[in-house]
Amino acid sequence: MNMRKLITFIGALFITLVINAQDPHFSQFFASPLTLNPAFTGKFDGIWRLTANHRDQWPSIPKAYVTTSASVDFGILKSKIPEKDVFGVGFSGLADASSNKILKLNYGSASLSYHKALSEDGYSTIGAGFQATYSSLSLDQTKLTFEDMLTQNGFTGTTSDVLTNGNNQNYFDINAGVLYSGSTNGSNNFYIGASMYHINRPKVSFKDKNWFLTGRITAHAGGYFPIADNLSINGSVIHQIQNKASETTFGAALSINANGSMENPTNVYAGSWLRLNDAVIPYLGLEFNGLRIGASYDINISNLRAATASRGGMELSLIYIKKPAEPSGIPCPRF
Repeated sequence: MNMRKLITFIGALFITLVINAQDPHFSQFFASPLTLNPAFTGKFDGIWRLTANHRDQWPSIPKAYVTTSASVDFGILKSKIPEKDVFGVGFSGLADASSNKILKLNYGSASLSYHKALSEDGYSTIGAGFQATYSSLSLDQTKLTFEDMLTQNGFTGTTSDVLTNGNNQNYFDINAGVLYSGSTNGSNNFYIGASMYHINRPKVSFKDKNWFLTGRITAHAGGYFPIADNLSINGSVIHQIQNKASETTFGAALSINANGSMENPTNVYAGSWLRLNDAVIPYLGLEFNGLRIGASYDINISNLRAATASRGGMELSLIYIKKPAEPSGIPCPRF
């Protein structure tokens, strides 16, 4: 039996059997708001926001995990609600391919959130968000190698191990979260939030046994703070738990306002995040005319680095916020 196929099969089978262990995730979690917390929907200073993310994990193992997501969100009913409140609507999608596309996950989501101002200036708000998701999970059995394919007469290419529930699994999902956002002087921002995905624990199984997608609980916080003229620090932290898997990532980036403009700054970002017991994540970013482009690279520091050659994976992010003619001036979460 081809060893590479065997390893691929074992990996794909492991993913299938413990699919309730961990969702696709991004190192730049702060640049993928609607996969982090539905309460981020509409919480930005602008007319609409577009985000896109792409991650290629463990490139030393060809196409091990490739994840792409995109979203758009915006505020609605602005003339019908109090001036400093925000009613947000968003739509997002994600495509994740594992083990050279043997296992593929695709989903689309719709989100709603409402943020209530706690002060007259709108600097402090509390909000909640909800998200409904329809997902499709598929397993390409033709790319797998099974033990009974190898007989005393040679490799047959056929197996008696069939997917009794079919190659495709479709399910409906519900997610929710809360978010507090504040500012002390209008030039800084800090936030803290929590979310839970897969609240309804949908059933997902290719075989006879029923597996349920375990809820993912996330706590996160961050903010940005000016420390000198045209110089700010931007930091964030996240802790996630799903089944028996957990993740803690934290870090910060220094931003330099290269053109000195407060209304339309050109910001250059440089920093690093750390995923505990797993990877160091250097980050570079550039922001201009409402567009922020970010690039990061996971440098693996865990025991897996022998297999990955310390190559954890490249990740790119894009956030574009369409600015209004007159910005509200209310500080909103950015990192």
